[in-house]
Amino acid sequence: MVLQQTSGSIRKGFHSFYLYLFVCAAIILALTGCTPTQRFRSAPLFPSETATKLEARTLDDPGLKAFIQKSLGRPMDWPPKAWNLRLLTLAAFYFNPQIQVARDQVTFAQAGETTARMHPNPSVGFSPGIPSPYLISVDFLVPVVTAGKRRYQIQQAQNLSEAARLNLAQTLWAVRKGVRSALLNEVVAERDLEVLRLQEQQTSQRVERIAEQVQAGELARPVLAASRLNLINTQLAEKASEGRVAQAKAALAAAIGVPLSGLGNARFAWKGLEQLPSLSTLSLQQVRRQAVLNRLDVRQALAQYQAAEAYLQLQIARQYPDFQIGPGYQYEETDNFFAPSLSLTLPIFNRNQGPIAQAEAARRQAADNLVAIQAQAIAQSEQALARYQAAYAMAQDARKALLNIRQVQEPMARSAYAHGQSDWLTLNTVLLQGTAAASAWLNAVYQAQAALGQLENVVQRPLEPQDSTPLVVPGNATNLTVRGVRP
Repeated sequence: MVLQQTSGSIRKGFHSFYLYLFVCAAIILALTGCTPTQRFRSAPLFPSETATKLEARTLDDPGLKAFIQKSLGRPMDWPPKAWNLRLLTLAAFYFNPQIQVARDQVTFAQAGETTARMHPNPSVGFSPGIPSPYLISVDFLVPVVTAGKRRYQIQQAQNLSEAARLNLAQTLWAVRKGVRSALLNEVVAERDLEVLRLQEQQTSQRVERIAEQVQAGELARPVLAASRLNLINTQLAEKASEGRVAQAKAALAAAIGVPLSGLGNARFAWKGLEQLPSLSTLSLQQVRRQAVLNRLDVRQALAQYQAAEAYLQLQIARQYPDFQIGPGYQYEETDNFFAPSLSLTLPIFNRNQGPIAQAEAARRQAADNLVAIQAQAIAQSEQALARYQAAYAMAQDARKALLNIRQVQEPMARSAYAHGQSDWLTLNTVLLQGTAAASAWLNAVYQAQAALGQLENVVQRPLEPQDSTPLVVPGNATNLTVRGVRP
């Protein structure tokens, strides 16, 4: 009889024990939401395959066509008759591997937000006694995060994610800057080659005429020798210009992210190359203000400061310990015990002084870094504007000199030659002066455009009227624009 009662009590105790485990399991499933576990997926890399894909990139890529049409929001003729700065910038956004690296950094930062939002998992403790199974202890503990630590973790992760998005925008702008510089070099090199070819043609004709006059005894041989030397120098300059064209195309291909062969027979154009923004539209106060507020490194430094401040709040909150609480169960022979359980770390030996001091120092460093970047932006904006003002003035002077020759001196020289008032060599001299003035003006325009590019890089905003429309860039991790880059 006693054995039957004891056996019944044991069975009753085990029934309570199993009921307890069932309740704990139900709570665990409710908290986890039956989230499936993830499995590892191998993604091996083979350098030979990636190299082959890079070498096969071309501007005729069908995916590039779809990307550009989606970015511009309209259909277009394909392939373009001429690739301008906007189309080449989009091609670089599509091909340039640096942008994908920056996008991966954004994805990594957004995963950090997911990590910060995760709730800590509960724990289960099981302690069999001796002699088993007559003594069993089970604890089910749920962590409780105190003092708003989870909120500060989320804020820090969000600010770091914002900094990563701004870094992506910075990368987009850097790619656009590289494309602009490379396209400028290519277009100017092509035009400079045209001017040198015209100069070589005019100089060659001059040598022929002087040679005829030398044979007729009208001119001395030293004059012919000097003309032939000028012709040789012009031909050497033409060869050097052809080399600069080839180098500029290779640099443009690299800026886009395709091999040189990927450019194919594409033509490149810069509509309005000579249309420089007037100095009246670029006041020092406006440029300086845009540099201080619009620059991406300034906004990125601000996001990093906010992340540092959230991290300091987190470390201060960690002075207060978290704890674990939950129902406990004990089975001892024929008796069942249900009792709440509490576990926490006692802040006796330290109150998180070290991490708080480090976080305070990191916040001061982030604040000083923001001020330093703003000061640098002000100095760079003033220097870049002064450089553009000087280059703009030189371009205007060169334009006036060219117009004077083309509109005044050349018509007068042609009229005088036509009416027999001057010889052919006098007309040829004026024409060569016009070619030299065109070369000087082209070089002045190049210097002004290069200075304008530096000024745009300082304020990180296109300053030319024909390039003022925001350039939307769809991406995997975020959507950005390149005018006042908007994450």
